[in-house]
Amino acid sequence: MKRCVAARDERRALSVGLLGNAADVVPELLERGFAADIVTDQTSAHDPLNGYVPNLMSVSEAMELRASDPDEYVRRSRATIAAHCAAMVGYLDRGSEVFDYGNSLRAEARLGGFERAFAYPGFVPAYIRPQFCEGRGPFRWVALSGDPGDIAATDRAVLDEFPEDEPLARWIHQASERIAFQGLPARICWLGYGERGRMGIRFNEMVRSGELRAPIVIGRDHLDSGSVASPYRETEGMADESDAIADWPLLNALVNTSAGATWVSIHHGGGVGIGRSIHAGMVCVADGSELAAQKLDRVLTTDPGTGVMRHVDAGYASATEVARERGVRIPMIE
Repeated sequence: MKRCVAARDERRALSVGLLGNAADVVPELLERGFAADIVTDQTSAHDPLNGYVPNLMSVSEAMELRASDPDEYVRRSRATIAAHCAAMVGYLDRGSEVFDYGNSLRAEARLGGFERAFAYPGFVPAYIRPQFCEGRGPFRWVALSGDPGDIAATDRAVLDEFPEDEPLARWIHQASERIAFQGLPARICWLGYGERGRMGIRFNEMVRSGELRAPIVIGRDHLDSGSVASPYRETEGMADESDAIADWPLLNALVNTSAGATWVSIHHGGGVGIGRSIHAGMVCVADGSELAAQKLDRVLTTDPGTGVMRHVDAGYASATEVARERGVRIPMIE
């Protein structure tokens, strides 16, 4: 605590890692009056039996209890999650900005007996939904050549394509300097409706011209604007209460298939556990061919376009404005 306060007062960046259980640490920080501007969490809490460790016991003791009495283990896990969540709400009551990643911490805390678990939001309704209304979300690509030089070339292309986007430029520069590749070299950034298609066509042309040594595979996260129904994360607190309606990811998968995506998937549970969400995934290959250019243009337009449509349908005025400005046809408002 002293190290953190000193770094704050000196306006010096500092990261402190503390080994402990959040249900012990966060309440203790709150009790001691440790001031926090922001309190957040990314605990994987959707599986209280196999993916969570109760407090007040060692890991080996937890493993023994998991095998001998799974029901008691789940009870203790949920009690631990409830204590953690209660401390976060305590910080909320003191004026901190509080949110979590949406990995079912609040849902399990409520099952553990804490009634105010949903007093603070997940990060999507708190910060990300305005971007989803623009069809803006994660845009990923992988260099099949295995050559980091291909990613460096695509980094330069992104900066060239969107010179006015300062946050994007800052990220690309920092990622190229600080992020180590694992397996095939890859990159991710956030792009919106219209921008993804432009970038896909640009990558395809780079493959065709020989600027890149091999094709580029383009995909995205399952967390995106129009490809998911996840009432405790991506679609939490929708304006029209359509949080759990699963039609949109199914529509997204069908549209991407029709548009010519290389690979389309429908899957369950991303981040929150099977049965609690449904997502549609897609991948396109930029191999330099004219056919690939046509497919990329279609898929990278219709995929984020589903997100714009989904949010127009839910009643978000900003999504309606984006649709009109960028020429997204929305039959519901014609």
